Amino acid sequence: MKKILLIEDNPEVRENTSEILSLANYEVLTAENGKIGVDLAQKNQPDLIICDIMMPELDGYGVLHILSKNPATASIPFIFLTAKTEKADIRKGMTLGADDYLTKPFDDTDLLNAVETRLNKVALLKKQYEATASGLNEFIEDAQRVLNLKDLCKDKKTRMLKKKAGIFMEGELPNFIYFLQKGNVKAFRTNADGKEFITNLYTTGDFFGYEPILENTNYTESAVAMEDSELIAIPRHDFLTLLHGHPELSRSFVSLLCKKIEEKESQLLTLAYNSVRQRTAEALLKVHQIKDGEVMNVSRDDLAKMVGTASESVIRVLSDFREEGIIEIETGKIKVLHPNKLEQVIKWNVARN
Repeated sequence: MKKILLIEDNPEVRENTSEILSLANYEVLTAENGKIGVDLAQKNQPDLIICDIMMPELDGYGVLHILSKNPATASIPFIFLTAKTEKADIRKGMTLGADDYLTKPFDDTDLLNAVETRLNKVALLKKQYEATASGLNEFIEDAQRVLNLKDLCKDKKTRMLKKKAGIFMEGELPNFIYFLQKGNVKAFRTNADGKEFITNLYTTGDFFGYEPILENTNYTESAVAMEDSELIAIPRHDFLTLLHGHPELSRSFVSLLCKKIEEKESQLLTLAYNSVRQRTAEALLKVHQIKDGEVMNVSRDDLAKMVGTASESVIRVLSDFREEGIIEIETGKIKVLHPNKLEQVIKWNVARN
């Protein structure tokens, strides 16, 4: 049963509104002024708050201001009740963060429709989405309803890429973010001597290419398909709308962005402090996971770029791993036999038989 907090100083309005909500199977808490309402909200964490504007002790604007500053109550949907119809008062409430308003007198249908609409939007925002094309489409459809933007992401495109096809180049202006629906993509940088260093590998379910949009810069790396791949390209303005359009709506995006940033920081630390043997083990393990345990058909040059060293050094380490029984190499293809031993190498720089 959903819990609703009703803050209203008029006893008759408070009683009638509470009765309507109770008959609709909502649990109702009531407060006769703003100060009591704030206290009840903080103690009971209701699913929705309905609050009068003009009240003694603390008016509705003050209630919303206090609750919006508390992380525990900031995301609770908030509906204003007001006898005022001036646009300035309504605008002030919405600017402060109110989700909706009802003008007195209102009928049962108006009240229940407003409550149901707000609760349904909250339910959408709390959904968990799979990192798949269908999950992305579901997220976009829900975002269209929450933001009331039917044309949101109408220009997103699916791109079919052949192996070695370019996606974006270092120095270009970013106009899209990308969702990898199928396949594998590598991102890399090129130094002054023309040598490549692989900065990241992306596989099915990954978003990439968003950092320059967030930083308002051009691409600092290039990206190409490592095999036949399928991408969904989301225009820059749609990405920013999803990111900034609603705090709760952006949460899933923010968590993905934070995860990727942490991975890049970890990668830089690895390059700085780990040995070639450890870095080669990590690169093998990463490709092994992307390939889901299948035989790897990855060039020694690409492995070297991932490790950040010369091909000759990687070839020597691969030879050692083969002699230790950790991997198997046949006609240039690599199969990881003992991923747990690669993990040991990463941790301890030693692999035991």
